[in-house]
Amino acid sequence: MRIDIYGLGYVGSVSAACLADSGHEVCGIDIDPNKVACINAGKSPVREPGLPEHIAAAVESGRLHASATPSGDADVSMVCVGTPSNENGSLRLDYLQRTMEDIGDALACRDSYHVVCVRSTVLPGTTECVAVPILEQHSGKKAGRDFGICMNPEFLREGSSIQDYRCPPFTIIGELDPRSGETLAALYETIPAALFRTKLRVAEMVKYAANVYHALKITFANELGVLCKRLGLDSREVFRIFCEDKKLNISPAYLQPGFAFGGSCLPKDLRAILYKAKELDVEPPVLRSILASNTRHIEEAFRLVKNTGKRRIAILGLSFKVGTDDLRESPIAELVEMLVGKGYWLAVYDRDVSLARLHGSNRAYIEQTIPHLSRLLFESIDDAIAEADVIVVAKRSPEAEERLRTLGPDKILIDLAPSKSPNEVMNGAVYEGICW
Repeated sequence: MRIDIYGLGYVGSVSAACLADSGHEVCGIDIDPNKVACINAGKSPVREPGLPEHIAAAVESGRLHASATPSGDADVSMVCVGTPSNENGSLRLDYLQRTMEDIGDALACRDSYHVVCVRSTVLPGTTECVAVPILEQHSGKKAGRDFGICMNPEFLREGSSIQDYRCPPFTIIGELDPRSGETLAALYETIPAALFRTKLRVAEMVKYAANVYHALKITFANELGVLCKRLGLDSREVFRIFCEDKKLNISPAYLQPGFAFGGSCLPKDLRAILYKAKELDVEPPVLRSILASNTRHIEEAFRLVKNTGKRRIAILGLSFKVGTDDLRESPIAELVEMLVGKGYWLAVYDRDVSLARLHGSNRAYIEQTIPHLSRLLFESIDDAIAEADVIVVAKRSPEAEERLRTLGPDKILIDLAPSKSPNEVMNGAVYEGICW
């Protein structure tokens, strides 16, 4: 294909060199004449291992050149301009906006189908609400009909960007319509990685999810590392062993949006490590915020119930996770306590929980937290939801899934547990998930 790449910084230069290396004809476009001159001289405008050699080879082959203006005959316009921060943390979009104006003006003179690909990092909704209107206004054409548009975030690390381009963890294309996505997907046919085609906003958000998580991991390790040092431990050894657990620690485990955490281990152990940090005069802001965030998530569930305007509530689930009757610090029990305190009528059903079988600290905890639990527990799921207007799904089970599919439009379903798509969970009820 013929590709115009707007912006010859790290992302644009690497993308240009690698696409040319794959056999495409690439024109790099930048307002900086020094960057344009570098490319045309077969040199790299940025410092990146291996990039000068790739650019030199691409220019020599005739598949890469640079200009201050579009080529005029490209199949794809790839936008790699910067989106730096303003002082208040918001994104500067003026480079993106000006580029879209230029592309829109060029589209006005074209008759053939063209795809605009946003590769710059932008917040969800930017491609649809900023890029598309500018393109349509300046071209006089309609996105999805006269031209295509995609969001194709990059996951290139400075210092290893060429290897990251060739062997990414995955490739993601947010597409306005299938034709747009098919055109762009053809660029990555030789890349040995999973290809995900999804909505524009999902692709935009995946990039932020990745970068925020990377920042969180670094901070988590640093905060615990300082605490380890104060305890006379080598944090490198601690984390070397920690990272050997690929089942829970370094894995998709727990990385599923859902309800708050609870149980006899996580809250207790987090409080203990925070107390020890205080004793050692160490302040870990991220670790300290975890419990507060968890409480806010329980309050969010309460808010969803409150916003229905209904007062008769059925809760499916009570223990902190499926397959156990452990009620200690169950976030579901805390939600029940909030609702009881605000005067809601409640019916609670949990096939794992029987008051007659609760003993020891488990029974003591629930007697202190919800002493009137016995009058709230129902023996069957049908009895629990019969007189309720709102059903809160806090734990999933085959029994619950089957019953929820029969709910009518007179019921409101609030889903706190990771589940399949709403249409597979229920048919007629009004549906809302806590994070989806």
